[in-house]
Amino acid sequence: MKRPRRISWRHASIAIILILIGIAFIAVGALLVAVALAPVPDISSFANRQVNQSTKIYDRTGQVLLYDYNRDAKREVVPLTAISPNAIQATIAIEDSSFYEHGGIRLTSIIRAMLIDALGGALAQGGSTITQQVVKNTLLTNQKSIVRKIHEWMLAIKLEQVYSKNQILEAYLNNIPYGGTLYGIEAASETYFGIPAKDLSVAESAYLAAMIQAPSYYSPYGPNRAALDARENLVLDRMHTLGFISDATYTAAKAEKVSFAPAGHNAIIAPHFVFYILNQLQQLYGPQALVSGLKVTTTLDADLQVKAESILNSYALTNEKNFKASNDALVAIDPATGQILSMVGSRNFFDTTIDGQYNAALALRQPGSTMKPFIYSLALMNGYTRDTVVFDTPTQFSTACKPSDLTNNTAPCYAPTDYDNTFRGPMTFETALAQSINIPAIKTLYLVGITNAINLAKSFGLSSLGDAAQYGLTIVLGGGEVRLLDLTGAYAAFADDGVKNTPTGLLEVDDAQGNVLYQYAPQPSRVLPANIARDMSAMLSDAPARVPEYSLNSPLSFPGYDVAVKTGTTDDTKDAWVVGYTPSIAIGVWAGNNDDSPMVKSIAGFIAAPMWHDVMAYALSKYPKAYFGEPDPIPTTVPPMLQGNWRVPDAQGIIMPHSLLYWTNKNDPQGPAPANPAVDPQFAYWEYGIASWYASHPDLFSGGAMLPVPLSVTSAATTTSTTSEPY
Repeated sequence: MKRPRRISWRHASIAIILILIGIAFIAVGALLVAVALAPVPDISSFANRQVNQSTKIYDRTGQVLLYDYNRDAKREVVPLTAISPNAIQATIAIEDSSFYEHGGIRLTSIIRAMLIDALGGALAQGGSTITQQVVKNTLLTNQKSIVRKIHEWMLAIKLEQVYSKNQILEAYLNNIPYGGTLYGIEAASETYFGIPAKDLSVAESAYLAAMIQAPSYYSPYGPNRAALDARENLVLDRMHTLGFISDATYTAAKAEKVSFAPAGHNAIIAPHFVFYILNQLQQLYGPQALVSGLKVTTTLDADLQVKAESILNSYALTNEKNFKASNDALVAIDPATGQILSMVGSRNFFDTTIDGQYNAALALRQPGSTMKPFIYSLALMNGYTRDTVVFDTPTQFSTACKPSDLTNNTAPCYAPTDYDNTFRGPMTFETALAQSINIPAIKTLYLVGITNAINLAKSFGLSSLGDAAQYGLTIVLGGGEVRLLDLTGAYAAFADDGVKNTPTGLLEVDDAQGNVLYQYAPQPSRVLPANIARDMSAMLSDAPARVPEYSLNSPLSFPGYDVAVKTGTTDDTKDAWVVGYTPSIAIGVWAGNNDDSPMVKSIAGFIAAPMWHDVMAYALSKYPKAYFGEPDPIPTTVPPMLQGNWRVPDAQGIIMPHSLLYWTNKNDPQGPAPANPAVDPQFAYWEYGIASWYASHPDLFSGGAMLPVPLSVTSAATTTSTTSEPY
């Protein structure tokens, strides 16, 4: 008796694909019949069509118009002969390389799209030809549906039957949007480069072709200039591959430095923020939505924005002279909502000497010591206290080297120092954070675990950070890269008692008919227990603890107000940061150079703190005065080292300073001391550094008696510099 044959999944899949191909060919046949009966579209309607409505961007009051996108639209129709062959070839290379071969549609692309859409359950595949783009951008809506797509195919085929390729290409190049109010390649060429389209170089043509896919996203004046540069290179690669340009021309175009004309002022307020919003709108609703008459109410405080722009411009000019820091940026956020109140991306959007259109508020930069609060937060969550004692002593952290290699910082050894090369001995978490001392922070990171610390920082919104293997212990000194917008939003979570509200710039979006497309709704998420957030606010607002690194009347202090703040300077002095907050507002500033060149060797307290202070002072004058919640008292039941007492006698009654690894289990710091602390691989290294420091400071001991010397006094007594700040 024969066994029934089994049908394998492979055979079944082939059968399904053949059926779908058959359906596709039937659909194509039906399409050809429909095309024969379809009316001929009038190509003149493309060039003469009316420009769409403008999108208006308002501040948070809905009264101050920040920008009228598409107002006074510019378009000048020119014949194809008045357009540079470079521009024609660049456009064809990236948009439709087989333009002169197909009949309006590409059957292979359609069949592939239908198969993938059928298998994927969604009409998502593209593959539109230039002819299809002419049709859908002028005669059809952007609504995705099978019926609309069939109409597009029908009209594209009919168009090719009636008009020549050059007529279709001419209509396309004269109507395609190039960003903002620009329609057609002539207006784009004149606006971006100050020349007619007939004079466009290969590189300039590649840039214009690169913008077509998403004009707002790829705007040379927006935050995605790097993405535009990458796409321009892609266009050049396609032109070269297709044989449109020679090897020599390709090499020359790659090396050409293209300069864009300054963006017109056009009564635009907060231009960096406006482009940030336009990019969001395009991502949400598509590029055509920007010319559909939207009314957009943003979160921006126009008054604060104007004040912040003025302050940053003034200080940036001074910093360029004194510190070789040509640019700066600022973000202000409402902690309770995450709403962006101000965004300044550069000292002047229209300043071409420093590439003012570059939005440094959205750029990835190394954050320096502004990462430290997240590490200390995790330590507090794990059971340590703000009075926990940690030693700032020479320490070799690499177990590949000897504990005695206290000055060897050559890989694989790691013996970091502070900015002033001074060691301060025992410090509490609060004092170490306030003075931003490196070695205590690195030790704290080891106690909590690198992966745990990175995961916590990511939960605060610092999603650009990588994994532990990329940084090691250097993450606490700012070894990763973050955006000023995200960093300010993360600090805002401290201000809101540990609740994170993702930064947002939109309050409401209405369409041309007044229908509400989007309305802000709070989406809070707790990232830190409230009591830990209050501990952190207490630590970051403790002005006396900053002495002697910063005086009581430094730009970081606001007598009579609760203001928490943290500075950060990268070890190569390429980035200087100050991020601080009150319960009512969080403000972060950055100073540096767009080209990543170093500034004069200095600290954020000199470079960035004065401008941060002036903006914060203005914010304090207009936002409600509020106070942080009181931190919980430190229990007397915790081990002495967690109460600030490092003068603890050992089993023989001898007072010998030991590290936290000696007195506490790093995974359970409030529990019993470890039975054998030496099993921890870092124990011998920390102890050696502390013993070395102890031998050179006998004055801190007297006959073995425990002396109640305040740690703030101890720290100050062993510090020689009053101007240093660590990396």
